[in-house]
Amino acid sequence: MPTVDTKKNPAYDIVIVGGGMVGISLALLLNAQKQWNILIIEAQAMSCEDSADKPTLGAYSSSFDARSTALSWSSRNIYQSIGVWPQLKKHLAPIEQIHVSDRGHIGLTRIHAEEAQVEALGYVVENRWLGSVLLSQLGQADIDVLGSASVETIVALADGMQLGIQQIDKNKQMIDAKLVVIADGAGSSTAKKLGIQSESIAYGQTGIIANISIEKPHNGVAYERFTDQGPMALLPLTDFKGRPRSALVWTQPSDIAASLMVADERTFLDQLQARFGHRLGQFQQVGERVSFGLALTKSSEQVRRNLVVMGNAAHSLHPVAGQGFNLSLRDAATLADSLASATESVGELTLLQSYQQQQAADQRNTVLFSDSLPKLFGLSASAAALGRNSGLLAMDLIPSLRRGFARFGMGMATREAGNKGLGNG
Repeated sequence: MPTVDTKKNPAYDIVIVGGGMVGISLALLLNAQKQWNILIIEAQAMSCEDSADKPTLGAYSSSFDARSTALSWSSRNIYQSIGVWPQLKKHLAPIEQIHVSDRGHIGLTRIHAEEAQVEALGYVVENRWLGSVLLSQLGQADIDVLGSASVETIVALADGMQLGIQQIDKNKQMIDAKLVVIADGAGSSTAKKLGIQSESIAYGQTGIIANISIEKPHNGVAYERFTDQGPMALLPLTDFKGRPRSALVWTQPSDIAASLMVADERTFLDQLQARFGHRLGQFQQVGERVSFGLALTKSSEQVRRNLVVMGNAAHSLHPVAGQGFNLSLRDAATLADSLASATESVGELTLLQSYQQQQAADQRNTVLFSDSLPKLFGLSASAAALGRNSGLLAMDLIPSLRRGFARFGMGMATREAGNKGLGNG
């Protein structure tokens, strides 16, 4: 992982603003396709050196409180295509079954991996391990990195973009790029510098994330439980010191969430038990709780000449369906495919518009699914409850419906239909 010689004013084929999981994944996908001259700019320090926040693979150890990400089957295939999956799968929990239920109603369905003809419907991985594996792979690639750096200015040129970069304790530096990919998170400050705004619709709800120590082994089951106060998910995690645990994503009205965040451990677990039930036995322990307001956020633009907006900077979704990062990874794989097969410059508007058109259906359907699911199950009217429970019962009785639902959740349909290059899932 070379670092930039800040005594020069370099020019790059592709500059990625944002060195998080989406930004690094895109860089690795691009690097696997073609030997472009690539730079990653990241606000935080970036290093493969052993540290508490960015451990090397040999120094990695799990943490009870580690945040996690659910990877779909298509994400597994994308990471397989760039050679990181064999290492990544050493510390993750496969989702072998998804159990969907509606609290207080009879409707439920179970989706099994073998029915979908895959080894797992998805995988839950600690972000710390995923980040470590990606950083390790980045360290072996010919990709430049500027850490502890911010984009102070970004200006469109006739044949690219010029960025003014400020690193800590260094002079401002100008960098030219044929293509800039903005992947620095929701409400991107870099996108705003170009007049690209975020359109946000608040759900009026708060998400609570925490890891839960459970009495019974989860056996690879991911639970999606819909209640009158909001949906919750308990996803399988690897054991911690021999104790089974699950990752909780709990949506609540903001006032209730606020009280749960300050409740003592036993009160929190009792409230969770009352909403979820006893399928996992008695809840034993809750780790560090993190809360955030929920909103559907979309960028007003995703492509311009010499520019792409990606990741949470492009679309930030409701977390209960676990689709946000997987959609961004499919975007990244499709962009890498599009750029590799093109004969024109990587910044040509027609090329970038073609990429956006390829991903339009995937983005539209995934956003609609993630937005509609909590709304549908949040309706308390008897007609709505009857309709959704009839749907769950029908899905439980009709295998083809379950397979279709599973394929959509795994991100398989769009990748198979629209993309034939690297990263197919």
